[in-house]
Amino acid sequence: MPTSFNQSVIEEFRANGGKVGGPFEGGDLLLLTTTGARSGKETTTPLGYVRHGDSLLIVGSNLGSPNHPDWYHNLLAHPVVRVEAGTRSFQALAVPAEGARREELFAHAVKAAPGYGDYQARTTRSLPVVVLERAEPDGWESPREVNSLADKVMEVHSWLRGQLRQVKTEADAHFIARAAHRGPGEAPAPSLGLQIRQRCLAFCQALEFHHTSEDAHLFPKIAHYHPHLADTFARLADEHRTVARIQGELAALLAGIGITDPERFRAELARMSTELNAHLDYEEEQILPLLADVPWPPVPPVPPAPGE
Repeated sequence: MPTSFNQSVIEEFRANGGKVGGPFEGGDLLLLTTTGARSGKETTTPLGYVRHGDSLLIVGSNLGSPNHPDWYHNLLAHPVVRVEAGTRSFQALAVPAEGARREELFAHAVKAAPGYGDYQARTTRSLPVVVLERAEPDGWESPREVNSLADKVMEVHSWLRGQLRQVKTEADAHFIARAAHRGPGEAPAPSLGLQIRQRCLAFCQALEFHHTSEDAHLFPKIAHYHPHLADTFARLADEHRTVARIQGELAALLAGIGITDPERFRAELARMSTELNAHLDYEEEQILPLLADVPWPPVPPVPPAPGE
């Protein structure tokens, strides 16, 4: 669809609480914002969707053309996306379905919106079916309220711990299923599966952003007021580098998703879990007490009175 048409739909959607006219009138429509796989720039695309339980499904039909749409390539590179549905806006983890699950979900989508079947008939490629899950994992250990910067940092740490647990749970389930395969035929080639890949990639990208922000902004500001903690910040910086090296190993394994050795991936994931949890424990012990009295969100400065 032309960019100008997309933009007019986006503006109408946001101005009318998710309702639009024209070809989308009366249909289920959402706005999907992805990060460019190469450009790194955000792009918003209006898309039809189908509900499936608590999740939303989107289909990479691209009107039946031979190529996947750009937004699909973007979410493979950056799995965490922004979804606007009605008046709600939230982050989601975009997970393409595979194998039998893809077939099941595509049949569900065609039943709800038969046009997807027509698009599939026009092309030889298999139309991707993407599940949009709320990005926040269940069972967070986050504070009930975030009133201080310490609470905010703890919230981020809890999110990272939760994501890492989910990656391990899904990887273990995948490998157990592979080990239990008895035929017919040979077991599938070693693969982590797109769901594990997407969640692990989202975790690694969030962790990298968090540590980069700490190194560039948070830690230097605290160190300025607490010079006696120089050794503490040196240790934290060294631990960031160690975690980053493990991230690099995981990223390399994810890049070769179809041939990744399961045991090597498990070993790297276990190493990440050990190093990261020890690092977060130490940071919480040493740094969080210093942030307990810093309000969050930050209190905006009071503008000077006229004449001051």
